[in-house]
This record gives sequence, C-alpha cells and structure tokens, in this order.
Amino acid sequence: MSIAAHDLWRPSSGCDDDCLPAVGEVPTVPVARRVLRLVAAGGMLLAGVGVAVLLPVLPAPERQALLRGWARGTVRAFGVRLVIKGRLPRRRALLVANHVSWLDILAVLAVAPTRMVAKREIRSWPVVGVLAAVAGTVFVDRSRPRALPATVRRLADALRAGRSVSVFPEGTTWCAGDGAAECRPGGGFRPAMFQAAIDAGAPVVPLRLGYRSGDTGAGTTVAAFLGADTLLRSVARVVAARDLVVSVTVAAALHPGQDADRRLLARAAESAVHLVAALPTRTRPQPVAPLSATIPAPTPDLARELDLAA
Repeated sequence: MSIAAHDLWRPSSGCDDDCLPAVGEVPTVPVARRVLRLVAAGGMLLAGVGVAVLLPVLPAPERQALLRGWARGTVRAFGVRLVIKGRLPRRRALLVANHVSWLDILAVLAVAPTRMVAKREIRSWPVVGVLAAVAGTVFVDRSRPRALPATVRRLADALRAGRSVSVFPEGTTWCAGDGAAECRPGGGFRPAMFQAAIDAGAPVVPLRLGYRSGDTGAGTTVAAFLGADTLLRSVARVVAARDLVVSVTVAAALHPGQDADRRLLARAAESAVHLVAALPTRTRPQPVAPLSATIPAPTPDLARELDLAA
C-alpha cells in the first residue's frame, strides 16, 4: 500500500499535545476530589460489566435506556457535566460528530445509545471494549482499507433494520479548541461511511461536540486526547478539571436522495458540525433546537448537485 493511501486511510490531526493546556491554566479540584472521581468512575466501569451481561437479553427500548443511563452516570462520575442542545429524530439515522476525546464515545452514547463505529484498538480497552462489542459496535481495522466496503455494507444493513449508527468521520481526534482550526485533520470528514446512509435511504444527523470550562465559559482542550498523550494522562486531566462541561448539539438532519454524492454530503455535514459555510445545502429541519449559526440557503445548482431530498 502506498504512503498516500495509508495517509488517506489513517488521517492525522495537524496538532500535537502541545495544544493541551499548561499546568495551572485550567481551574482544578483538590486531590481528594480527584480520588473520589476516580473511585466513582472505576465503579461505573465495573458496573459496565453487568450492563454488558444484560444488554443481549433486553428488548431494544430497555437496552437503549440502560446503555444511555450507564453512559450518563459514567460521564458524571468523571466529574464532567453533560449539556444536550436539540433533540434527535425518532427514526433511524446516521449520526456524525467531530472527534476530540475518548469522552466523545460516552457523550454520544449518553445522548443516543446507538450502534457505533470505532477503531479496532478500542476493542482491547478494559470494560469499555467489552461493552462496546456487546452493544454492537463495528470495529474498523484501519490497516486494512480493502475491508472498508464490507464495513459500509454492515452499516447500511443496520440502518435498514431500523438501528441508528454513530460515526466520527474525521477519523482521528484533534484539539478542537478556540483558534485551533489549523489542527483539523486534512481532508475533513471522510465520505465513505456516508454511503451507508445513501444506500439505506436514512437521514444524516450532524452532532457538534464541544468542551468548555463551566467556571469561565471558555472552550478548553483539557479533554483532548492526541499526539504522544496517554490515556492515563488524559483521564488524570479530566478528573482534575473543575466544572468541565461537554455539550452535544444536534443539528438539523440532512436527507440525501438516492443519487446523492457522498463527498458533498460529507462536506454538508462537516459544515453543520463546525458552523462554517463550506457548502450551502437545503435541508428539511427535524424537531431540534436552532443552532447559533445556520448554513446559507443553496443555489439551485448546488442543491441539485448534492441531491438532498426536500
């Protein structure tokens, strides 16, 4: 496999751990509070073993409620406050979000306990990997790009069966802090997984994940997990942070037509997530709260090119 193909399959962000906050830059809690958070988080992870046992035998509504409750409890155990803006559509959908941290997985599950797409390495994470597997996570081996079409077919089958699926189409984490636009992975949202929504006739719902300090209201990179950083160091920063807030904003759904171009669909979803007018589109709003910014109305040619159903 060529280097170019390898880079396309395994994207990287333009920032390293030098974009993480310096010592003393983020308000922290006392050491005793950090220890309590670690104990609570450890307890929730152990409870995840019981959740993993129960999930396969529960009906779908109860399974979703249990997984959502566990994810919300775990987020809170780490000392993180979850804020949800907007409301998901009730029908199946492909949910796509930006990727900042390992916390993103818990945040998405806390809002939408869907089937997820994750890198193969997560399968080996303690408890979380087992829980993810039992919940039906599709693990992607990024060293085998030839397996991608089969993965897309699995996602399309899940959508046809009425199950929602969550994807982080940037393919890697990045700082995503204020003024960190240059850190965004080259190529933006990878378009491959969007083909599953087109094939299944399912809407695409963009989710915008953001981290901020509740004390100052400013965005923070304290939860970012990237570069030479380790999972333990990242967890230590999160449990030490005072009033860390993760927000999940649900944007209006995109409804691709049968002949939609997955690349243009990916660009439209990316523009909704990052609140930039990268591609004007026409969408049919779902019952969600309005975003603080909107995508401009399309020109007829662009709307026709993207082929979004009204």
